[in-house]
Amino acid sequence: MESRPEEHRSEGHGPEERRPEERRPGQRRPEKRRQAFITGGAYALLFLFGAAQGVIGCFQFSSAASPIPLAALGFCVLVVATCLLGAAGMGSAAGALAPAAGWFLASLVLTLPTAQGSVIVTNTAAGEWYLYGGSACAAAAVLIALVRRRAGASGPGRAAAVARATAPGQPPRGAGL
Repeated sequence: MESRPEEHRSEGHGPEERRPEERRPGQRRPEKRRQAFITGGAYALLFLFGAAQGVIGCFQFSSAASPIPLAALGFCVLVVATCLLGAAGMGSAAGALAPAAGWFLASLVLTLPTAQGSVIVTNTAAGEWYLYGGSACAAAAVLIALVRRRAGASGPGRAAAVARATAPGQPPRGAGL
């Protein structure tokens, strides 16, 4: 009976559990895959959170007891806060872009008239503040996140951050940035 090399493997040296020196150059580590999956999921959740804000905002923008569209202005502030906090949490401007894109897409779809001609967001002061103000606030938050990211990437604390993130004996990641 002929034996196959796969049958004589010692425990822990299967193809999915190779030692670092046995790893092929194009093969990614499982922990990097897991981290990429978690990061992608976080961006997807930020997008969905922005979309949920857009859906709720389209139906509630005119909820106000005064002539000042406080609800619409409140939703504009909420969009800015979500975008800036998303950027801070993810450490990138894409963290601001994801909820802004979700909000914009949901608001755009719900603003389109139906075949019968009815609309959800009406042409009132509150509706204009919600749509135009929300769009401007989302764009401003993304721009602020970009400016903060650019300033943080080349600021005086960048070298210290790279030095802390680098393990001893390894070249710094992103040192050429």
